Amino acid sequence: MSMRMLVSVTLGNASLLTVPALLFSSWDVRAVNDLSTARKALGDHPCPVGLLLLNSTKSSDVAEVDALLEAHQSTQWVGVFPAEMIKLPACRALIVQHLFDFHTWPIDPFRLNHTLGHAYGYAELSRLTDVVISGKGDMALVGQSEAIEHLRRQITKVAHATAPVLISGESGSGKELTAHAIHDHSSRAGRPFIAVNCGAIPASLIQSELFGYERGAFTGAAKDKRGLIESAAGGTLFLDEIGDLPLELQTNLLRFLQEGTINRVGSSHSIEVDVRVIAASHMRLDDAVKSGIFREDLLYRLNVLPLSVPALRERKEDLELLATHFFKVFAHDKNPRLTGFGNRAMLAIKAHDWPGNVRELINRIRRAMVMSEGRLITPEDLDLLMPKGLRNGEPLEEARIRAERDAIHVCLQGSGSNVSRAARDLGVSRMTLYRLMEKHGISP
Repeated sequence: MSMRMLVSVTLGNASLLTVPALLFSSWDVRAVNDLSTARKALGDHPCPVGLLLLNSTKSSDVAEVDALLEAHQSTQWVGVFPAEMIKLPACRALIVQHLFDFHTWPIDPFRLNHTLGHAYGYAELSRLTDVVISGKGDMALVGQSEAIEHLRRQITKVAHATAPVLISGESGSGKELTAHAIHDHSSRAGRPFIAVNCGAIPASLIQSELFGYERGAFTGAAKDKRGLIESAAGGTLFLDEIGDLPLELQTNLLRFLQEGTINRVGSSHSIEVDVRVIAASHMRLDDAVKSGIFREDLLYRLNVLPLSVPALRERKEDLELLATHFFKVFAHDKNPRLTGFGNRAMLAIKAHDWPGNVRELINRIRRAMVMSEGRLITPEDLDLLMPKGLRNGEPLEEARIRAERDAIHVCLQGSGSNVSRAARDLGVSRMTLYRLMEKHGISP
């Protein structure tokens, strides 16, 4: 059986904090007796589980322990305290905000061992979730749906070409992230990636911003200035919301795409620039051509390699991964007590249509992480409604199946994949556990 890593931090009168050696027989223990050593040990070798043995009523000690636990939130902490310490407000706050579970002296070895095993299983489940989130190559596109897998395959194909790419997709769906992925997987990776929002620059300035200007070209032009196209030389120029580019600028951009040269404002001298252009738009550019606000010849130049980014409602199977991912990304903003999403919250997330796409999901999650007052995010924290028929929670059969699957995962992880021990912890026979593992597609 593989050894499970555990850091044991003892603070206070060590003679009162004796733990039976048998308890640690299946653990690789890193025992420390002060906070500075604990910080170094966790910095050098992060542990999935931490055992905090505390016997000090000093407020300063509790405050320092609080800082240690705050800095190592990925470790699942189990605390052991004298019963009288639980009466201290600072100790109670530490337990509520940071601990997976806690015990009081004297130690019940069997119960504490079970708690540590459960904490290890929970840490492993969290680690496996991280692997799933980041395990799709090196693209920063979270998800496992067929829609996002198809996009990844397309990105890999177009990244090795040099022709312009036109990315379509709704606002907030991840068009700039897709452009970044194309750049990062191309031969231009490591060179400049310059993003320009064509709708955010005033029409009076966009010419000089894109193409640069010569000294004296206009009032205030005190020296030569390179434009954004020149700044992207050797790399990629990303033109977001290209449909908002004024018609007169579209002509200049078309010339650049045809000839690979630009003229700064106030100059008749052409400058050759090697840059790949990726454009994006939330509007249908063929409709813009029909309306006379977008040049048809420019559309043909840009639309050599078209990509479409799926809306979030088209990849709902990715919602749980995305929500968990953004919860981790913005963990520094969260209420310290918050540990994740409640079942009702996740059901509400999956039922919502997400008209604002990934950007809306991020905003709702960040707001909930700050405003939530419990341990788990609720639909109310997200300002989402529960779908009809599920207002009181998920269907009973789905809840039962999920709970059964999670319990098996936790016990197997806690036992180091020892099926006999996991079956004993679950209170079933080995044959029954094997049957349940086969039912849920779980390998030991």
